[in-house]
Amino acid sequence: MAIAAWEPRQGGIKRWRRQEASTAYLFSLPTILLLIGFSLGPALYAFYLSGVSWNLLNTAHWVGLQNFAQLLNMPLFWTSVQNSVVFAAIVMPTQTIIAMIFAVILNQNLPARGLFRLAFFFPSISSSAVTSLMFMWIFNKLGLLNGFLGVFGVNGPDWIGNPQYALSAIMILNIWSTSGYFMVIFLAGLQSIPQSLHEAAMIDGASSFQRFMKIIVPLLKPSTFFIVVMGMIGTLQMFDQSFIISGGTGGPLNSTMTIALFIYQEIFSYGNVGYGAAATVFLFVLVLGLTILTNRWLGKPIDY
Repeated sequence: MAIAAWEPRQGGIKRWRRQEASTAYLFSLPTILLLIGFSLGPALYAFYLSGVSWNLLNTAHWVGLQNFAQLLNMPLFWTSVQNSVVFAAIVMPTQTIIAMIFAVILNQNLPARGLFRLAFFFPSISSSAVTSLMFMWIFNKLGLLNGFLGVFGVNGPDWIGNPQYALSAIMILNIWSTSGYFMVIFLAGLQSIPQSLHEAAMIDGASSFQRFMKIIVPLLKPSTFFIVVMGMIGTLQMFDQSFIISGGTGGPLNSTMTIALFIYQEIFSYGNVGYGAAATVFLFVLVLGLTILTNRWLGKPIDY
């Protein structure tokens, strides 16, 4: 009798769970359709375009891997890859470290703490075009930075007109404009760390540096993973700042040519849709591979 009474009840629970799942999928359907239409669909179309020869005017015809073979023999493409990798390798860890340090400082009970948080976060919500134009004025040969250096008798270079310094100037701009956003993410992670751990460490006589290295850094691993992945993707896909500062040329002498700018030029300036799509696929594979490696390094769960 007990088993007979349990079976209808169990069947009712299964029906309720199916209805709940159906309702959830129904409400999620608009988002799923938008994701397929504006994300997954274009991504699959880019894979298709990487195997065709098309200049936006003639009829596209299939060439297979020929675009990739020719792309890998283009010196300008490898220059863009080198610039993007160097840019990411310097900007991503720098902005992560700066964001963590300022998050730890502004997590303390300091006077005007909210004002400082707003000041550091403000560049993140500013227009990228506006900040790029502002830094063009700062890094100009006769700009604010060289004017400041001239007070101390230093003759500053043409930061954005010299191939030796142009990419470095964009690095400074990117670090300044993104560190505040990542600082807010670190602040959220810091406030999720139990205060009892800090109190226990202080009772054991741990210094501030020891608490930072043994408590804060390990327990901020989820936030660090998110920031590293997003920072890596953002730096490898950097386009707008390089486009505005170089005038869309990637100059001087291709020193600010990035993969994203190379893709833009191939498709919209030269009409080489196949080359641009092949470079897009290359960038996708590069980002995916680095994300998987980062997940193995930082993506493991933590235990308190």
